[in-house]
Amino acid sequence: MDAIELLTQDHQTVKELFEQYEGLSDRSLVSKRKLALKICEELSKHAMVEEEIFYPAVRDASRSNEDLVDEATVEHASAKELIAQIVAMAPGEDLYDAKVKVLSEQIDHHVLEEEGEIFPRARDAEIDLEAMGSQIAARKAEIELPDMQA
Repeated sequence: MDAIELLTQDHQTVKELFEQYEGLSDRSLVSKRKLALKICEELSKHAMVEEEIFYPAVRDASRSNEDLVDEATVEHASAKELIAQIVAMAPGEDLYDAKVKVLSEQIDHHVLEEEGEIFPRARDAEIDLEAMGSQIAARKAEIELPDMQA
């Protein structure tokens, strides 16, 4: 699977997790916590591989991509702040659901820009997306996030 296919698959997985979260009742605190932590873990791994592997390659491919990559990196930083807050909280606390919802909305916006602007530019650039896909998959498999336990 090439890098863009892999990253797009991550986007779809997280979208489905957010949809599952929205479908949970307010009494499902344990389920909410598990699902929120899964979302946070998936997003954290995804952001790491994009920042370590994908974004540098896109940036190197063309100077015209710099602003897009910079914006995406800032969006990641914002998402990481919300992720840290969600991980430190318990479901049922004030603003827990609101923070998960805002994270979902931020990610939706980020995904639209990535899939609409960054990915097409990466496809047009002279980047070996197949090799990068293998590199991303390997890196994701080795990332451990111990502080995201229920």
